[in-house]
Amino acid sequence: MATPAKHHSVLPGFNITLGYTLFYLGLIVLIPLSAAFLKTSTMGWEDFWHAVSSPRVVASYRLSFGGALIAAAVNAFFGLLVAWVLVRYTFPGKRLIDALVDLPFALPTAVAGIALTAVYAGNGWLGRYLEPLGIKVAFTPLGVLVAMLFIGLPFVVRTVQPVLEDLEKEVEEAAASLGADRWQTFRRVILPAVAPALMTGYALAFARAVGEYGSIIFIAGNVPMVSEITPLLIITKLEQYDYTGATAIAVVMLVASFVLLLLINLLQGWAQSSRAK
Repeated sequence: MATPAKHHSVLPGFNITLGYTLFYLGLIVLIPLSAAFLKTSTMGWEDFWHAVSSPRVVASYRLSFGGALIAAAVNAFFGLLVAWVLVRYTFPGKRLIDALVDLPFALPTAVAGIALTAVYAGNGWLGRYLEPLGIKVAFTPLGVLVAMLFIGLPFVVRTVQPVLEDLEKEVEEAAASLGADRWQTFRRVILPAVAPALMTGYALAFARAVGEYGSIIFIAGNVPMVSEITPLLIITKLEQYDYTGATAIAVVMLVASFVLLLLINLLQGWAQSSRAK
């Protein structure tokens, strides 16, 4: 009796690949993060609470997390528009614009911060026209938001773009032939298809913005209680040799970011399950 041919996988078996996966994640991710928790555990509860809840620290939380959430939401909207234009239309300079989308990926963050400051400062290209109108961007929380928008846009565009490329135009034409208007087609056909990718792009843009440092400190002005972000406050603590205080703030950022990203992933899973139904 002939025995069935054994299927050979390109990768080794499940046990060894799972073992390497857990080892790599533990070495690169879990151990460094655990070190922050262990360092913070040397503090008493009263010292920990004082380090993470002072008015200056709370103001930095508000700016970092609030700005990141707003910037990610704005980028989700405009990133979808940019991805739609790049996928659905042909026009002169399309490849150039497509390449410019990736510029924040490759640009050093310090260079991005200096460039944004040169544009939006009071004597900058745009700042000189905005400030007489009462719109001050550089060295304000608005400047922090602008920097977060700059660095977060490519994450949304590059996440949504492949999904739109796989979405056939015939589906939209079929919806139109059945009497759907443009808004109904977008809401019932396009949005459910791109929603999971859009949520992923939102999460990536938020994660990048909340931890961004280099491109923000130049345009923020770093005024305590006004335009000081949490990563800068951590660096300040380290420069003052307050290592436990720095790790305490870092742990709060880590936990808050994890919770927010978990909620975003749950929303993404809900969107996928709703689409499957």
